[in-house]
Amino acid sequence: MKAKPKVLIIYTGGTIGMIKDPVTGELSNVDFDLIFDQVPELNRLNIEVDSVSFEKPMDSSEINTSHWREIAKTIFDNYAQYDGFVVLHGTDTMAYTASALSFMFDGLQKPVIFTGSQLPIGMIRTDGKENLITALEIAAARDQYGGALIREVAVCFDYKLFRGNRCTKDSAENFEAFRSPNYLELASAGVHLQYHEHRFYKSENEKLTLNDKLNTRIALVKLFPGMDFNLYKNLINKDAIDGLILETFGAGNSPNNADFHSNLRSFINEGGVVLNISQCSSGFVIQGFYEASSMFNRLGVVSGQDMTTEAAVTKMMVCLDPENTDRSMELLAQNLRGELTDLPG
Repeated sequence: MKAKPKVLIIYTGGTIGMIKDPVTGELSNVDFDLIFDQVPELNRLNIEVDSVSFEKPMDSSEINTSHWREIAKTIFDNYAQYDGFVVLHGTDTMAYTASALSFMFDGLQKPVIFTGSQLPIGMIRTDGKENLITALEIAAARDQYGGALIREVAVCFDYKLFRGNRCTKDSAENFEAFRSPNYLELASAGVHLQYHEHRFYKSENEKLTLNDKLNTRIALVKLFPGMDFNLYKNLINKDAIDGLILETFGAGNSPNNADFHSNLRSFINEGGVVLNISQCSSGFVIQGFYEASSMFNRLGVVSGQDMTTEAAVTKMMVCLDPENTDRSMELLAQNLRGELTDLPG
C-alpha cells in the first residue's frame, strides 16, 4: 500500500485566515487551527497534512525580505520530510514572495504552491476553501514514476496554477485575482485537474540549494511623460543604490532626455546595474527596435525582456553583487527559472 503523500502548510497570514472583529468590523489574522476547523474537507483528502505558522501572522503588505528568508528556510529545513509545500499568503504581495523563492532556490525538485483568498475562509462565499484544497492536491500530485509532478514555485488561485515568477495580482475585487500575461497557466481545475506538462519548469540540478543573500539596495522607477529627471539625480547614484529597475514605455522606450542619459551613464560607469522592463503587462522589451531605446544598448542597460515587475525586483535582489557587476548583468539577462521567454523571430 502506497504511503500518503506528506504536505507541509506554511501559514504566513493574509485574508484566508482572517476574521471580522464584531466591534470594529476590521479584519485581523487568527490562529491557523481555526482554518482547519473551517475546512473539514481536508480530512477527506488522501494526504498527510502538517502545518507551521508564523509566530505573528501578518497582512502581506508587511511582508519583507526577512519573511522571505523565513519561508525559504522552513522549506529548506523540512525538504527531506515532505513531498510538497503549500504557503498560505496574503494576495497583495504573493507574486513578489513566489518570485523571490523561485530565484532563492536552485535544484528544486518538489512543489512549492502559494495560495490565499479574496474573502476570509469563514465567510459563506469564500474562495479560500477551494483554493486551499486545490493547492494541496497539486502539491501532492505524483508523476508516472512516483516523483513530484510539479517541481517549481507556483501560485494556485481561482482554479488556475501559474508559474510563481510569471504572475501578478490583477484585481482587488474579483476571485480571479491573478493572471500570467506572458506565459500560459501550468494547470487548470475543472471537473478534473488538467496539467499542461510541456509548460513545466524543472531544474537540471538535483540538489537543493538556498541563496538567501538578498541585496535590497535597489530602486524601481516608473517613467511618465513630462517627468523631471533632475528630481531623481540623488536616487540614481551609486552611493544610494547598487541596482535600478526602469519601467519604460512599450517595447522598452524612454524620452530622449540628456539629463536622464547622463545620470544613467554615470551610474553604470560607477558600477551600478540597470534593468529595463516594460510598463505594458504583456509583450517584450526589445532594446534598439526603436530609436527611443537604442541608447540603452549603448549605455549597457540590461533588457528585462518580458519579466514581470515582481520577477525583476526579486531577481535583481538575488543576483545583484556589487563586487561583480559583469556577473550580475549576465545572470539578469539569463533565463534562470523560466521567468523569460525566448524573443520571437
